[in-house]
Amino acid sequence: MKSISRAVSLCAVAAGLALAAASPARAAEGEVALQHAEWSFQGVFGTYDRDALRRGYKVYKEVCSVCHSMQYVKFRNLGEPGGPEFEEGQVKALAAEITVEDGPNADGEMYERPGEPKDAFPSPYPNPEASAAALGAAAPDLSLIAKARAGGPDYIYSLLKGYVDAPEDFEVTTGSYNLYFPGHMIAMPAPLSDGQVDYEDGTPNTVDQMAKDVTHFLMWAAEPKLEQRHRMGFQVLIYLVLLTGILYFAMRKVWAAAH
Repeated sequence: MKSISRAVSLCAVAAGLALAAASPARAAEGEVALQHAEWSFQGVFGTYDRDALRRGYKVYKEVCSVCHSMQYVKFRNLGEPGGPEFEEGQVKALAAEITVEDGPNADGEMYERPGEPKDAFPSPYPNPEASAAALGAAAPDLSLIAKARAGGPDYIYSLLKGYVDAPEDFEVTTGSYNLYFPGHMIAMPAPLSDGQVDYEDGTPNTVDQMAKDVTHFLMWAAEPKLEQRHRMGFQVLIYLVLLTGILYFAMRKVWAAAH
């Protein structure tokens, strides 16, 4: 009986976690409710939209990378299963666009070389202090931002669309007014505008679409194994259900034999 109860409990816990993962973020009392988009990666069967990931990378590269780093993402990750899945030649070409300081060589000197798939995305500033000096506040690394902020992708999506005129009774002393940023004053000016990034696939390049795409990309960067985890979670659920059934019928047979 204890084995059956434990199996049933595990099923319930796993199902509860799956439902929690699929639920949209809710605003805490006194905060503005985040905007919610329908994300393909949410839910037990969630997967990344490859086209959205490729467009999101383009938005990051042309807009976000001017100020933000992604030090935990390497160019080779762009070609791995579960991600944007660029072809090998595309990955090499993207990496070769940057210059990397390497070495020392045989003479003990550092040298520059074209980027390779093994290299991480380049940082626009050598350190946080340089970033703060140039921008007024250090720009956070975006590698894990989708998991590091409460609200996850909904927060990023809302923030990118949250640049509105400040209320008359609100004094903006520094930076810009953002409806969803804590305290509403953010050092980063509105990064997106309609038509800013050209999409080769013909997708409308509106602020809303670009915000969705780059958020999709940032979610993948923070959780590149999401699809694998979802598959494993589903397999575990099936296993637990089958195990519960086997244990139930086994115990019924034992009880029947005992009587």
